[in-house]
Amino acid sequence: MKRAIVAGATGLVGTRLVKELLSAGTYDEVHLLTRRRTIFHKEPTVVEHLVSFDHLEEAESVFQPGDDVFVTLGTTMKQAGSQEKFIDVDYHYPRKIAEFAAAHEAGAFLIITAMGADRGSRFFYNIVKGSLEDTLMQTGLNSLHIFRPSLLVGVRHDTRPGEKAAEWIGRPLAPLLRGKWEKYKPVHAKDVALAMQAAAGVERTGIHIYESDDIQRIAQAVK
Repeated sequence: MKRAIVAGATGLVGTRLVKELLSAGTYDEVHLLTRRRTIFHKEPTVVEHLVSFDHLEEAESVFQPGDDVFVTLGTTMKQAGSQEKFIDVDYHYPRKIAEFAAAHEAGAFLIITAMGADRGSRFFYNIVKGSLEDTLMQTGLNSLHIFRPSLLVGVRHDTRPGEKAAEWIGRPLAPLLRGKWEKYKPVHAKDVALAMQAAAGVERTGIHIYESDDIQRIAQAVK
């Protein structure tokens, strides 16, 4: 039985990803680690696991050998309320999920970080994302896929004024961003979802990193 596990199914990319996984029919079961019931709870191949991410050990039994694990968790400083809570959501939760995936011999482990992820950065956000990447590379995952999108666009259920402003400014500039600047184009959540789905469909071991322009090229190829 081919199974997928998705953590972050209620977010911008996560919602789109689950829709694409269900539409493709690649997986016999799609297991969702979620704090609340999702819009997918009536889908016949979806199994929801309501969990407290502060107590993820309670969900370890969900993981089985060969599962493809998708992590689309992420927050903002405003939503988190503090740097400590931001680190929980964007570092500790994904790290713990990766440890479960490695311990239970998952297939592919696919995660979204961010453009500019670098633990040596001057920016807190990029430091956290870069630190997560470095940790994941040492976790013993069989097949690690890291996606670094630029500004994500799409229909959100939450309001993020800073990102909306950046999107409003960035979209008119997108056609001008070519060559080495192409990776700075805003990328649609659906394209990230398509790229993740495509990467999971190719059996490859090792570490694979996809910059934002790579994500858009993969998405265009599979549309």
